[in-house]
Amino acid sequence: MAPTTTNIQNAKIAKKATWNEVNKLKKEERKKWKEQNLLKKAEKKKLKELADNKETDKQLENSNQPSTISIAVPGSILENAQSAELRTYLAGQIARAACIFQIDEVVIFDDYGDEASAKKSSLEHDTGVVSARQSCVQLGRILQYLECPQYLRKHFFPIHQDLKYCGLLNPLNAPHHLGPKDEFLFREGVVLNKPSKIGQGSFVNVGLLKEIHVDKLLTPGLRCTVKMVPTEPSSKKYKGIVVAPSTPRRETGAYWGYSVRIATSLSKVFSQCPHKEGYDLTIGTSDKGTSVDEFSCPQFKHVLLVFGGVQGLEVALENDQVLDAEDPKLLFDHYLNTQPEQGSRTIRTEEAILISLASLRPKLNPVCKPNVIVECGSLE
Repeated sequence: MAPTTTNIQNAKIAKKATWNEVNKLKKEERKKWKEQNLLKKAEKKKLKELADNKETDKQLENSNQPSTISIAVPGSILENAQSAELRTYLAGQIARAACIFQIDEVVIFDDYGDEASAKKSSLEHDTGVVSARQSCVQLGRILQYLECPQYLRKHFFPIHQDLKYCGLLNPLNAPHHLGPKDEFLFREGVVLNKPSKIGQGSFVNVGLLKEIHVDKLLTPGLRCTVKMVPTEPSSKKYKGIVVAPSTPRRETGAYWGYSVRIATSLSKVFSQCPHKEGYDLTIGTSDKGTSVDEFSCPQFKHVLLVFGGVQGLEVALENDQVLDAEDPKLLFDHYLNTQPEQGSRTIRTEEAILISLASLRPKLNPVCKPNVIVECGSLE
C-alpha cells in the first residue's frame, strides 16, 4: 500500500522533531478542538435561550391580550331600509354601537344563504376577498370606511356607490382617529411609495404634518400600526416602530377599532372564527330566549353575540345548508331575551344591538380585561 502525503509529512516531522515537541503539537491541536467544541456548545445554548425567550414573550403577550367581544349581524337588514340614504344611516348606527361598546369584531352574515340567483358583490377583508350578497358587502364596506381614520380613507376607499351617502353619517370619534395636533403613543398609517436607503425601513403617513420613518421595509399602500419613538425637539424626522394592531389595546387600554368579516351563511360565522381556539362563549338573541335578568356570565376569552334579521335567527338556520338543528337555541351556549316585557311587537336589529350590549355590559366576565384607557393629548 502506497504511503499517503500526510503519513510522509508526519514521518518527516517525527525524524526532525523530538517526542516532546510532537506531544506539544498534539496537545495544542486537542486544545484547539476543545475550544471549538466549547464555542459551538455556547452558540447552541445562546440560540436555545433566544428561542425560549421568544416563546416566553409570545406566551406573555397572549396572556396579556384582552378578551374580545364579537357581534354577528345579518346583512339583509339593509334590504328592509326604504332608501339608499336610510341604508347608509342604518349601517352608521351599527358602527356607532360597535365603537361605543368597544366591539373587536363585526361579522356580517347572509341569513338567506349563499343563493346563486342573489345579486352579489365583492369586498376585501382581513382574510382576503370574499364574494357575497350585495347588502352584506355594502354593510361591510360602510363599517370598514367608518372604522378607518379620516386621513387614511382616500388611500383605501376610492369613490364607490356604496359610500355615496357616507357624508351624512356621524363620525365614530374613536381613540385611533387622531388629528395632526393630537399626541398619542400609537397611530394608524399607510406605507408611502417613497424611496429610502436599502435596509433602512419605509416612510409612513400617520396623519401628522411630516411622514414618519419606521424600522421595517413594507409594501407601499399597506395599512400598519406604528408606535411612536420619542425624538429630540431639534430632530427633523419622526421615527416609529411597526407593531401588531392589537398592541395599542394591550399596552394602553385604548380601544383600537373593530375588524369586519363577511360570512356567506350562519354556520360560517362559527367555522371561520379568526381565533385558533374558536369562540368559547356564544350567545344568541331572541324574544323567545331566557330573560337576560337571569343570566350569569361565565368567564370567556372570546365571546360571540349573534343577532337575527327581520324574521329572526330561525330563517338563518332554515336557509343554512350545513346546520341541521331545528331550533336556533341549540346553536348557542346561551339564548337570551335582552329586552323582556317589550312594549313594541318588534325590536329592530340596530335597536337590539344597543339594548343587548347595554344589558350585558355589567354582566360580562372576561378572563383578561383591558387596561385603564389612556387619553390622547394635544401637540399644542
